[in-house]
Amino acid sequence: MAPDSQPHPRDAVIIQAIRTPLCRARKGGLAKLPPATLLSAALHGVLLKNPQQAKAKAGDDDFLIAPDSVQDICVGNVLSPPTAAVSFRMAALASGIPHTTSLSTTNRQCSSGLQAIANIAHAIQCGSINVGIGAGVESMSMNPMHKLYEQFPPEVEWDKMQNCDNSKEVMDCCVPMGVTSENVSKKYHLDRRTLDEFATQSHKKAARAQSLGKFKSEIIPVGDVAQDDGIRPGTTAEKLGNLKPVFDKESGSTTAGNSSQLTDGAAAVLLMSREEAAKRKLPILAVWKSFAVEGVPPKIMGVGPVYAIPSALQKASLSTDDIDVYEINEAFASQAHYSIQTLKLDPAKVNPNGGAIALGHPLGCTGARLVVSILNEMRREKKERGVVSMCIGTGMGAAAVLEMEGMRASL
Repeated sequence: MAPDSQPHPRDAVIIQAIRTPLCRARKGGLAKLPPATLLSAALHGVLLKNPQQAKAKAGDDDFLIAPDSVQDICVGNVLSPPTAAVSFRMAALASGIPHTTSLSTTNRQCSSGLQAIANIAHAIQCGSINVGIGAGVESMSMNPMHKLYEQFPPEVEWDKMQNCDNSKEVMDCCVPMGVTSENVSKKYHLDRRTLDEFATQSHKKAARAQSLGKFKSEIIPVGDVAQDDGIRPGTTAEKLGNLKPVFDKESGSTTAGNSSQLTDGAAAVLLMSREEAAKRKLPILAVWKSFAVEGVPPKIMGVGPVYAIPSALQKASLSTDDIDVYEINEAFASQAHYSIQTLKLDPAKVNPNGGAIALGHPLGCTGARLVVSILNEMRREKKERGVVSMCIGTGMGAAAVLEMEGMRASL
């Protein structure tokens, strides 16, 4: 059993977590909307008592807290140009949050949304602020991933990078993500059938969750778009087996079918100190328990969760057996399957409602989306502790431990 931890006034607690639908890039329901519009919807929604019934103009009674109570916002994003710092500030103001609320952006690639929440949680824990929002957003329609290096190549002296003592590892930071997936498959002997079956289960779980209405509690509609549109209920391992490998056409195992989808979406999490929540008489959804980021070799960046999850658990004085639910980002079936297998996690506890292969991986949004999804699942199923984790481009992994408030006493 994990040791009991006493509540502390400066605990960072989560009051609400919400996301937009996740929709396919270029073809989906959000493809024509810029990321600022998606972010604005999430920032507005996370402050409402009933986000699913958001009004065009909300009155004072519609809010959990007044928008001017938010002291700081941090937004995770990966692909938008540097002017996103301007457009996201505009998005906050357009959402009804006043100019007195400050805003920053952060980019830790695939964990940017989780890093944004961590930044706000840590600011609360150290007393810099009492109320804040951690968010993430990405429009992979407006800012395609393949154009990133074309528009913004790394600003380095290539001769030095290619000729330094550890030049191989340095240059591995530029290896395409799909190639790192193949590297994981080859290094750890993962066969194509296993990966296709993993992907199939992601779609099946997500399709079932959607049919049961499980996602409704975590989604704020954006215009007429009210649900995720990348889930394919009819997916089978046999159908996926007909797809050709993308990154190693001769002997590869990574395909479009067993990789995460390119997706548009946003998510936001409202946090405050325990003392502030008590003062406002707001019910606490969850407590932010710990956060960890660990580095791994860039060429097998997908194994990041294998190192980040134990690190986050250790910081919280917990073991894998103490965790009821895991949300591990399915950047690729290869790395997700390997991480689950290596950590000896119970598959029934991992991504119970599907993952990024079915729902999508809007890079800057994903970390925040995983927090939204796991908290809604834990509340619905009366689970006590959860872990969110993902691999990170250039060779890292991130993880966070969350605990539902008051759940231990009710079990």
